[in-house]
Amino acid sequence: MEMGSDKKLSLSGSVSLGTGVMIGAGIFVLMGQIAELVGNLFPLAFVVGAVVVGFSAYSYVKFASAYPSAGGIAMFMRRAYGPGTVAGTYSLLMYVSMVIAESLVARTFGSYSLRLFGVENTALLVPVLGVSLIAFAYIVNISGNSMIERSAKLTAVFKIAGIAVLALAGLAVGGLPSIGNWGAASSGTATGGSFNFIAALALSILAFKGFTTITNQGADIVDPHRNIGRSIIISVLICSVIYTILALAVSSSLTVDELIAAKDYALAEAAKPVFGKFGLLFTVLLAIVATVSGLIASIFSASRMLAMLSSMKQIPRLYRGVKNPALVLTVALAITLTVLFDLTRIASIGAIFYLTMDIAIHWGLFRHLRKEVKANPIVPVTAIVIDVVILGTFLTLKFGSDPLVVYASVIGFVGILVTQRLFMITHTDSSGVMHMEMEMETGMDMDDETGHSNHTQHGDE
Repeated sequence: MEMGSDKKLSLSGSVSLGTGVMIGAGIFVLMGQIAELVGNLFPLAFVVGAVVVGFSAYSYVKFASAYPSAGGIAMFMRRAYGPGTVAGTYSLLMYVSMVIAESLVARTFGSYSLRLFGVENTALLVPVLGVSLIAFAYIVNISGNSMIERSAKLTAVFKIAGIAVLALAGLAVGGLPSIGNWGAASSGTATGGSFNFIAALALSILAFKGFTTITNQGADIVDPHRNIGRSIIISVLICSVIYTILALAVSSSLTVDELIAAKDYALAEAAKPVFGKFGLLFTVLLAIVATVSGLIASIFSASRMLAMLSSMKQIPRLYRGVKNPALVLTVALAITLTVLFDLTRIASIGAIFYLTMDIAIHWGLFRHLRKEVKANPIVPVTAIVIDVVILGTFLTLKFGSDPLVVYASVIGFVGILVTQRLFMITHTDSSGVMHMEMEMETGMDMDDETGHSNHTQHGDE
């Protein structure tokens, strides 16, 4: 897709989409899950999570500034590792984590919407409402970029202002939570120790991971070499401030046990002591707007990434019998996950996939491209160490408490790896030359954006 500059996303539009994905679900449901692990330390988990994401964002900013494209992370992987199984596996891992995030958003929408009617979450109504939201997001996405940007800007202003009001009012009424109570265990937490805290960082990072979708805007944003990096930095900073203030406000309004009991609709419960019944209505409406805009933005980015993977010949050519097959497939996968998994497991699998892919991004930058993009090697190495520690701790925790999450994650990763390798074999000739010429259907100059256009690849890294 090639657009004139008047139809491209502005920096503010890009930031709106980025914050739209980030605030779309994480802050509304992850707070309760994190509190379940760390007790009253949950506000600190968001602060530390923001610091970790700061190290992580460095690699994405460097990649995006040097190689902007609609493929985003898929193009970064191709540039770092060359076309083949490694690039395809980790690119698909990121794509799947994006779709998982969409199902998390969709189920969050269902959980909060039911609060308007005093209906407890049910196994039927939550996924039904979630699927309905995904269908609506599909309609908006086929309406074009101008519709997406207008909706993103409008909802971003409402979300940021609404959450700010909720947070500041909560602090004004309840005051700052006592630091002396931080670390205290509750009846709903196994421990308040450092092991659980490190594991909980996997979930707090998940609340920020939406910034990665900004990397998929390379073909759709004005001056991508400058604005994608700027958009990532601005979006992360905005969400860091919002999450920290809101976590402190919730901590002053609810006990940890109350927060855990209402973990699927934590903010709605936290608003009651401050605003009463109006607080419930206000927070639910805010959550609905946040989830709607977040899903629209996420589907926008994920479908473009899938289309780029097809053009890169990392996946089979998408079926051309329908308009925008990448969008249709993305929506179909999001619907499937929304129906099959609950919020806690969706969040856990998404965190595992994201951290695994994140390690590959940092290693690719450090090992192959740090000189080319003029990156400080200390930052990606630090990010790798942090990711490995958090991922290892989180997997250990989940293997003890919910092994199905670990099994599903391992099966998913191995399945992606094996199918990628088998697909690579289909376009490797008898002499070992892998034919990975880029298809030019996206209207982008692949020579400028990837450095891999119109050539073949020997072997498979």
